Amino acid sequence: MTTFTGLRDDVYRRPLVTALDRIDLAEGWTCVDVGAGGGEVSVALAEVVGASGRIFSVDNDPLARDEVAERAAKFAQVFAITQAGEELSLPMPVDLAFCRFLLLHVIDPARVLLKMASAIRPGGSLVAQEPITSAGRIDGSPFSYPEARHPDIGAFLPALVRSAGLEVIDAWAEAPAGAGPGLVASYVASLTGVDPGDDSIVLPPLVTVVARKPAN
Repeated sequence: MTTFTGLRDDVYRRPLVTALDRIDLAEGWTCVDVGAGGGEVSVALAEVVGASGRIFSVDNDPLARDEVAERAAKFAQVFAITQAGEELSLPMPVDLAFCRFLLLHVIDPARVLLKMASAIRPGGSLVAQEPITSAGRIDGSPFSYPEARHPDIGAFLPALVRSAGLEVIDAWAEAPAGAGPGLVASYVASLTGVDPGDDSIVLPPLVTVVARKPAN
């Protein structure tokens, strides 16, 4: 399994690493990280594709764009683009299109996936990871994410990817859990502003879809 040093503190690290191993991400690939945010995934991709690879790190926040460029440029050629997912437009086809915690926020998830699919070269890959927010639990009570437009978009993700014209290779759901101090509790505190203490936590399952664009 590939080591991604930049993801050591990522609470959803395991499903991400599993997905990237599933597609055999390698040196020299061209990738786009749509909705890159602070750039953790862009940096992880850059670590693997290396100096001969390219990363398009796309976000609609220009501050995030600059942070990503600075962090990921240590490993690969990085092109930080300020752009909404619904308007995704790249100067060249990519080997991998990736998004995580993006589609729950956008206006039209199907349009974003179509744009991502169109950016992939024939035979290239897509990895999409989205939550089923209401399935998470804190001390037995369901999670709530009122800021999200589509908080349970993960439940529909495999069908949405297939509707974008891609072949679904693998799909699964995985939910980190914990009680007491640790990454899971810290993650919840960062989201809610409240320390969960010793409460049992099951984070919202993250649905991962690994897909391929038909070669012809």
